[in-house]
Amino acid sequence: MHPFRFGIQQQSAASREDWATLARRVESIGYDIFVMPDHLGRQLSPFAALAAVAGATTRLRIGAFVFANDYRHPLILAREAATLDFISNGRFELGMGAGWMTSDYRELGMAYDLPPRRIDRLAEAIPLIKRLMAGETVTHEGEHYHLERATAGVQPVQKPRPPLAIGAGGPRMLRLAAREADIVGLTPGFSARGWPVIGGATESATAGKVSTIRDAAGDRLEQLELNIWLGSAGLTGRGNSLAGSAVAAAAGAATAIYSSPYVLYGTLGAVRDRLLRRRDRLGISYYTIPSRAMESMAPLVEALAGK
Repeated sequence: MHPFRFGIQQQSAASREDWATLARRVESIGYDIFVMPDHLGRQLSPFAALAAVAGATTRLRIGAFVFANDYRHPLILAREAATLDFISNGRFELGMGAGWMTSDYRELGMAYDLPPRRIDRLAEAIPLIKRLMAGETVTHEGEHYHLERATAGVQPVQKPRPPLAIGAGGPRMLRLAAREADIVGLTPGFSARGWPVIGGATESATAGKVSTIRDAAGDRLEQLELNIWLGSAGLTGRGNSLAGSAVAAAAGAATAIYSSPYVLYGTLGAVRDRLLRRRDRLGISYYTIPSRAMESMAPLVEALAGK
């Protein structure tokens, strides 16, 4: 059973100073990792911004949830990943996914292929990236990628390579993650048109996803860390402001009907017990929290992180 750990996700800041201040605050509260999304539009570039987070902190891990495979050649991503691990002195975690946001593809002028095609490319890229990050020289002739005596050119600090997280919601992605990842980031899943699958966000649907992972992982199951990204979270009751508690209580009541593990509201005791029961039942121990909720959720981090 993995100990609990908590991360925050943030994508932008008003200034360089604000970005560094945020990173130091996240570390001081006790969060384990600072992650960023990988989209176009109004967000910082994750590679440069994560390097800045590493430079502003000493313990905090860094990563992406998740790098979209289609946006970069595997050799380029492996080099960037190895460089971030080198710069952070071994604090980087590589998150990958098949890509889902249609607006990114439109801006890039790329075809938004149906999921099987995007997953095919990801499935081919992942072993190449793992080998490159581990320092291998790779020659490969595949359906989607071609490499000739390729090397990342940078030796990561973590051996044999930085941990790999894969965001997964559908059956095929879950099976791929179970075989290849160190961390499985559970998602509701996305339709062929890039819309979140609402029915995939319930507690029962999540249990089904975990069952798929268990069946596919085999002997690897005990090594896998299971993650959930919280879309919304907050603590209510004692120790929180009256206004903050009221907002959190209202949001919790509005979402409770869905019984979704992707939202987390309640008193510290109730939330703590819920996460303990879920870990016992499903093995989920790693939660990513939106940065707007990081102060509210700090008591939960203090209560459970590392335990």
